[in-house]
Amino acid sequence: QKTTEEEVIFKNGEEVKKTKTKIIFPRYHQLDVVRKLVDDVKKNGSGHNYLIQHSAGSGKSNSIAWLAYQLSELHDENNKPIFTSIIVVNDRTVLDRQTQDTIYGFDHVTGVVEKIDDKKKSSDLKNAINAGKKIIITTLQKFPHIYNELDDNSNKRFAIIIDEAHSSQSGKSAQKLKIALANTADALREYAELEEKTEDEILDAQDEIVNQMLSHGKHKNLSFFAFTATPKQNTLEQFGELNSQSKKGFVPFHVYSMRQAIEEGFILDVLKNYIHYKTYYKIVKDSADNPEVPVNRAMKEIIQYKELHQHNINEKSKIIVETYRNITQHNIGGKAKAMLVTASRLHAVMYYQTIKKYIEENNYDINLLIAFSGEVDDGLENYTEEKINKRNDGTIIREKQLPNEFHKDKYGLLIVAEKYQTGFDEPLLHTMFVDKKLKGIKAVQTLSRLNRIYPGKEDTFILDFVNDPIDIQRYFEDYYDSTLLDESIDVNIIYDTKIMLRSYNLYSEEDIDAFLNIFMKKEEQSASDLGRLSSLMQPIINRYTYLPEDKRFEFTRTLRNFNKWYAYIVQITRIFDKDLQREYTFTKYLDKMLPSAKQAESINLDGKLKLEYYRISKDFEGSISLSPDIEPAELKNPKEINPDGIGYNEDDLLDNLINKINEQNKGVFRPEHRVMVEILHKRTQNNETIKKQAMNYDEEMFLNSIFPESFGKIAQECYEEHTLAFAKLFKDEQFYKTIMTTIGQEIYNRTRLWSEKVG
Repeated sequence: QKTTEEEVIFKNGEEVKKTKTKIIFPRYHQLDVVRKLVDDVKKNGSGHNYLIQHSAGSGKSNSIAWLAYQLSELHDENNKPIFTSIIVVNDRTVLDRQTQDTIYGFDHVTGVVEKIDDKKKSSDLKNAINAGKKIIITTLQKFPHIYNELDDNSNKRFAIIIDEAHSSQSGKSAQKLKIALANTADALREYAELEEKTEDEILDAQDEIVNQMLSHGKHKNLSFFAFTATPKQNTLEQFGELNSQSKKGFVPFHVYSMRQAIEEGFILDVLKNYIHYKTYYKIVKDSADNPEVPVNRAMKEIIQYKELHQHNINEKSKIIVETYRNITQHNIGGKAKAMLVTASRLHAVMYYQTIKKYIEENNYDINLLIAFSGEVDDGLENYTEEKINKRNDGTIIREKQLPNEFHKDKYGLLIVAEKYQTGFDEPLLHTMFVDKKLKGIKAVQTLSRLNRIYPGKEDTFILDFVNDPIDIQRYFEDYYDSTLLDESIDVNIIYDTKIMLRSYNLYSEEDIDAFLNIFMKKEEQSASDLGRLSSLMQPIINRYTYLPEDKRFEFTRTLRNFNKWYAYIVQITRIFDKDLQREYTFTKYLDKMLPSAKQAESINLDGKLKLEYYRISKDFEGSISLSPDIEPAELKNPKEINPDGIGYNEDDLLDNLINKINEQNKGVFRPEHRVMVEILHKRTQNNETIKKQAMNYDEEMFLNSIFPESFGKIAQECYEEHTLAFAKLFKDEQFYKTIMTTIGQEIYNRTRLWSEKVG
């Protein structure tokens, strides 16, 4: 296949596109999967689902492109096209450019492929489908805007190729896709027989609830081809095929496993070089009062206090930079890059500032980039990704430019918060630093960013501050070979959950009727309608707030489980239960109206905590690679939905919680592990003379002439009280200067900021 690729480079801040043409040949598994899929469609026609479990490094984009072109030219025995259109769908707001460019780059007749990318509107998608374009590339998120505007699809058949199929395929956008494209004639006939009515009677009485139910289950005019490396339970059941051995579970149609890709040298084993650092610490209460606080919320706040403590960020930043210099920089001929995965946007900004400062103080040649969404306020300033990321000439590195910019030799470390953990393909990425809890699929997807091959790239390296290596190994086991599902979901789980919801006596059938009369009316909803909906919901919300806290948690969890599993089950089968559909529509809206969990969880421990001791040390180094003989993993479908488990109603004394956390993280501490910065910070912040000086002098005078004398006196007092803990401060001149400058700058900024707010 001849393909054209565009490479984007930047000169003087401007994008320059270079085009090159090459011929590519399929690897065996690509040829095999396309041929088998085409043969099955020829034999069985449309209306079937296929799950393709192909590992990263399998050339998924090329496989999807070849399949799309083959399906677009497929004819039945009467020489009629089997599919009207092939629609390639990606579940990202911004279209996956690799898949898009691969398909469009293949040699094709002009007009055959229609790209509905982020520069186009949902109306462009509608027009492409109505016009019968052969191959359409789009995002899932565009379907909710056009699902009821398409022409009659009764004589149209669609092949829907899903790039990265996950649980979102049971979400709102996926439901709208099926409503938009499905020929519901068979479903209508089935529902009419069930209700013992004629199809005309059903249509005469048809409302939006019935319309939604008719889209449930499988349809003869829709074939789904779902590609993923990490299928979940619902992905296996929705798109997989019946397990020929168990006769009740599900398996993928075709597998190219992580194990096989590693053995064939198309990806690297990211678990081969793994280091884990353990953090030991002791927190003490720094106030006389000892309040009762909600256990879970307070424990989260205490742990976050430690995680966001500048001393913790400082110590980990040193390890990150020195590891980068000793390991990363010497790989791939000096081109190797690293990624730091952080727990939040504030973590990312603090790491960026701390690492940048450490690099500058030591005159290291390392350049950083940061990736996060929205704005971050650290109490002093608002930050955005584009506000921080700038080139040497001062030009802004736009969000869409960042992947290409990071690929350049100039940049070595990318700090991320909830970005670039999936779908990011940078073959020069060699090292990953992890300071975030990772679980299940998220762990596999995140660490697999390292596995791309590149000339001179012989291995990868992971340094983890948070996750137990045994847990990481267990997560990878589920997706190392083929992944199976034990059995089909039990539909009765939905009815059981509905009974649980009603047992809280928060709403009645009359509430649902009143809600749907407004919410489902054919005319467009007005502002007064929204007001009436809000008024209808308010008594229910009031009853919810009167529940004990543990019951509120149980109800919310039950509500979300009901919505999640109903949306999942009706993608697989038609229940045709109008009462359930009504309940689902109502509870989806109710979930949005309930008080925010974040608001409920807020708790203020400011000024009540102090990090007294801190030690970090390496506790594991080696390989956690999986055995080639590992058996295929079997995932389990839930047998019941249990809302219990957290107990938010429990309160405990703050002292007791601190002791519990210290017990979990205790270590052998020596005097030098005492957190001197905490003591210095406290004494300087509470010094009224220093505060007055910060107000009376300009920044340069305060930091260079006034503050050093005051700081020196306080440091000397601390040394006399805690000689061993403060010995390092006076032995290392650069360290002393860094601590002094950091504390002085913070005092000056906060004093001035406070003055502006009150003045």
